[in-house]
Amino acid sequence: MRQLELVGLAGRAAAPAAALSHGERRQLEVAVALATSPRLLLLDEPTAGLSAADSARFAELVASLGQAVTVLLIEHDLDVVFRLATHVTVLHLGRVLADGTPGEVRADETVQRAYLGDAALEDLFLEGAP
Repeated sequence: MRQLELVGLAGRAAAPAAALSHGERRQLEVAVALATSPRLLLLDEPTAGLSAADSARFAELVASLGQAVTVLLIEHDLDVVFRLATHVTVLHLGRVLADGTPGEVRADETVQRAYLGDAALEDLFLEGAP
């Protein structure tokens, strides 16, 4: 019950998992993981398929974990990434495009070109390219 309270599902404790919304199921997954008292929580695209409002709520949930657990997040929702991350590594085709603080990665020209369309993605890995 403590884990359900932590993730905001205490009021839905009697509901079967199948009756929960997609966003609530994501919350439940975190509760189940936290019940094992992990030191490291791996989240692979946890906001995939969530509405913007549900993604924001999920980011709040992860942020609320504080220093109690280290979170490794694989995520395409950049709002979530930049809200939560203290360190960001951007990969493209299995290669590191940028690595650093959220501010450094956000300002990185290669990342901007790749995700804002200044260059063809295949050009990013030509010999001699940054």
